[in-house]
Parts: sequence; structure tokens; C-alpha cells
Amino acid sequence: MEYIKRLASPVGELTLASDGESLTGLWIAGQKYHSAGLAPDAAEAQLPVFAAAAEWLGRYFAGESPEPGELPLAPRGSGFRLSVWRRLLEIPRGSVTTYGEIARALDAPARAVGGAVGHNPISIIIPCHRVVGASGSLTGYAGGLDKKIALLKLEGVEMSRFFVPKKGTAL
Repeated sequence: MEYIKRLASPVGELTLASDGESLTGLWIAGQKYHSAGLAPDAAEAQLPVFAAAAEWLGRYFAGESPEPGELPLAPRGSGFRLSVWRRLLEIPRGSVTTYGEIARALDAPARAVGGAVGHNPISIIIPCHRVVGASGSLTGYAGGLDKKIALLKLEGVEMSRFFVPKKGTAL
């Protein structure tokens, strides 16, 4: 059985998903691939993992730096996607990396890395918003560029070196 909980946040309504023990999804309202892989019969529930995630998110949005490892995360994906998502967890708050840097570290095509980043099922906590184009392009955030910019600013990232692309804002 799968469970969901909706939660208000500074970037819009969030939908959290769980298998009953671990967090399996976190999507921002309107996000591309919202609820991807979630069972259609997922039921609203009050679970300890949702309370822990809500507390974690509250701290995050208050400017603190909670560690993703504080939460039981269980994203579902291929072995390659899981390796990309594990890499995302290594990007410190207030820092960014590029698709190319991740691709080189994993010895994988940048396009495949981009697809995995774009399909991250646990937004914000697995920080896909911290990945930018090598040229400084803010492309690639399924939650929308306005949300990506808001999250990076919240984390104190110096934004003057980045730009919004003319097209191609999500993978």
C-alpha cells in the first residue's frame, strides 16, 4: 500500500508519498512527472515518516541545513538513476554542480544524467535543484525555474552567474 500527505510550503503545495516506512516521493504542485510511479489508490494518511519529513522541510525552509540522511528515503528507479540521485545527495546546501560534472564522476552521458536528475522523485530533499548547466543555465528543473531559483536563493547561492534559458526549462 502507498500513502500520501499534502503539505503547504513556501514553494507551493507539496505531495509526499510513502510505502508506510520510508519517503518514496515528494513533488511540488504543477511539477513535471508529479506523482510518477505512485499507485492510483494511494491513500491519505498520517504517518511518522510524514511528520519527520514535515519537520525536516520546516527546518529547511527556515534556513537550517538538515541532512537528507535524517529521513528514511526510498526513491524508486533504475540502478543508474539511483546512482545519480545518490550523487545529488552529496551536493552541499548552498552549492551547485553541473550535469557534466555528475556525468564525468559516473562515467555516463550527460543527457542520461539530465534525464535522471529530471525524474528525481523526492524533490528538495534529494536536491536536484542544485544542478545547473555548465554555462550557468538554470535549465532542467521539473518543478519550474521559479521554484529552482527560490530554492537556490533560500540556500544562499550567489545567483549573478546564472541565467534563465530562452527555451528548454525541464527535461
